[in-house]
Amino acid sequence: MFEKSSENTVEWQISEKPVDYPTAIATMESRVQAIHAGQARELVWLLEHPPLYTAGTSARPADLLTPDRFPVYQTGRGGQYTYHGPGQRVAYVMLNLQRRGADIRRYICMLEKWLIRSIAHFGVEGGTRDGRVGIWVDRGHGREDKIAAIGVRVRRWVTFHGVALNVDPDLTHFDGIVPCGIREHGVTSLWDLGHTPTMAEVDMALKAEFEEVFGPTPAMTGRLCDQPVR
Repeated sequence: MFEKSSENTVEWQISEKPVDYPTAIATMESRVQAIHAGQARELVWLLEHPPLYTAGTSARPADLLTPDRFPVYQTGRGGQYTYHGPGQRVAYVMLNLQRRGADIRRYICMLEKWLIRSIAHFGVEGGTRDGRVGIWVDRGHGREDKIAAIGVRVRRWVTFHGVALNVDPDLTHFDGIVPCGIREHGVTSLWDLGHTPTMAEVDMALKAEFEEVFGPTPAMTGRLCDQPVR
């Protein structure tokens, strides 16, 4: 059961071990329902997944280049194909937008700002691009690579899914898809760019900048081990 709370603060939880995708979806579904019913606080859940591909609502079958490489999951978030795996910090964000202006476009802009400010902690300048979802870095000589993906879903004004920041994943795992349907650009990570923070340091940056963008939150809860957040 979720702890009922009247606090207008966002809870943070971290899973230490990779969480399989079906478990993550079931957990988010349950938490979103509880938030909508006023039975749980809003939540930011930080985790990693085992290697897998997900297909958003706009995914094109031709963009799945090696369908037998990793498990492939159809998902209700917006967007196309993306990869999740170790070394990538996934942040599932469950917020009640009715308390935050009920503006989905503004919410996505805030997610973008959050990521841009977070990677700036490590000397990386990221930005958005017209017609391209996510956060991008300029590699010079006309090359731009994607460092973070954004894919959200909203039900009854409660958000779920969220963002995925490439800290130090195996970038060759992206070769099995056309990431987000964009063929002319690549992907990168903090470590690929020469910046080597630990995942804990990335988490601290994410929390600090979340508070700057979305407002104060309490301290992170104890780290989760084998079990997913409930």
